[in-house]
Amino acid sequence: MTEKEKMMKQMLYDANNDEELIKNRVIANELCFKYNHSMPSDLAGQKEILKKLLGQVDDTALIMTPFWCDYGFNIRVGKNFFANHNTIILDGAEVTFGDNVFVAPNCGFYTAGHPIDAKRRNQGLEYAYPITVGNNVWIGAGVHVMPGVTIGDNVVIGGGSVVVKDIPSNSVAVGNPCHVIREITDKDEQTNWNRI
Repeated sequence: MTEKEKMMKQMLYDANNDEELIKNRVIANELCFKYNHSMPSDLAGQKEILKKLLGQVDDTALIMTPFWCDYGFNIRVGKNFFANHNTIILDGAEVTFGDNVFVAPNCGFYTAGHPIDAKRRNQGLEYAYPITVGNNVWIGAGVHVMPGVTIGDNVVIGGGSVVVKDIPSNSVAVGNPCHVIREITDKDEQTNWNRI
């Protein structure tokens, strides 16, 4: 079994010494570099780069520069996706965003992690568990989403949160570790913002 196959099966794998994974990362890094250095007015050119880089994207997506990812082919974004400046996605496993997802600046989605024990970690082994974000989700500034997390539909994640566990649909969640503080209700349609 190749290291890439191990990565895709959520097994421990060696990303540092595998020619195929190194080549895949170089391709993604070069496309990210090209994207990040494109003229802001060249929206058509940016969209073409995203279509080469990401596993699924359409013309309704907008990702502000700079943007970085490990592989790209494991990232799937739905319709009307927006990611603000400094989004990082470590996509050793699939990272899936539903429709109408808004990501504020300085957010990270990290499927990759390393063993807790130093022996295997020092060998360069890592794992990757998928991240799934549902439809109609707003992720506040500086949020970090960790390996294996699922965020449901119609969720707001408060700025600065570290999401280490699943967040159910129709909820507002904040903190480190991120936790649900309340449900989203019809009353939320009557105000633009509150201090939660």
